[in-house]
Amino acid sequence: MLKSKQYEEIRKELSETKKPLFLFHDDPDGLTSFLLLYKLVNRGSGMMVKAVPKVDDRFVQSATQPQYDKIFIMDIAMVEQSFVDTVKKPVIWIDHHQPLKLKGVKYFNPRNSNIKDNYPASYLCYKVNNRKEDLWIAMTGIVGDWFIPEFADEFAKKYPDLWSSKVKKPDDALFETKLGTLIKVFSFALKGPTSDAIKCIKILTRIEDPYEILEQKTPAGRYLYKKYEK
Repeated sequence: MLKSKQYEEIRKELSETKKPLFLFHDDPDGLTSFLLLYKLVNRGSGMMVKAVPKVDDRFVQSATQPQYDKIFIMDIAMVEQSFVDTVKKPVIWIDHHQPLKLKGVKYFNPRNSNIKDNYPASYLCYKVNNRKEDLWIAMTGIVGDWFIPEFADEFAKKYPDLWSSKVKKPDDALFETKLGTLIKVFSFALKGPTSDAIKCIKILTRIEDPYEILEQKTPAGRYLYKKYEK
């Protein structure tokens, strides 16, 4: 994992931004990474990176919009140097894929110090977020990326109906718990036309607890669950 001072550095970058643009992979790990950082500051815009997991010239037009003062990239394996050079804004890149070297980027990847240290991006972002009320979001992304973190027991105590004592490995959680259902909801939220996915992403920034979705307690939660059921 990253060092404490690295999490603090990311937190500082977030606190000092007025309107960040978040670019993230179109899967539960990437989506929850965005949500965890967004909920820490409650400002900015999220944009998923579909098809090819690479930030390149496709995103220059959005990133150079004057309202955005920093670019945060999460769970994306590749970033083109030409993108960084063109946008001319601070770029903070949080990832866990094969380490790369770029100029002009603040790069946070646990595999830089240990190539086998493959903690999901959502794990790293939860360590930045550090809010207990967002634990369920973190677990959705982390387990959705086939990883069980050390705070799984804490999650089980807080949400016993979403976990199981029988869980020994990620696929147990994915296929035999309600958390697994939640992971599927997050995954389906990003499917279909881009306009639908954007709507779901905005809705998710306003969801406060998992039961809004799983028990369809609010119109927002009901909308997300219905999309999963289709």
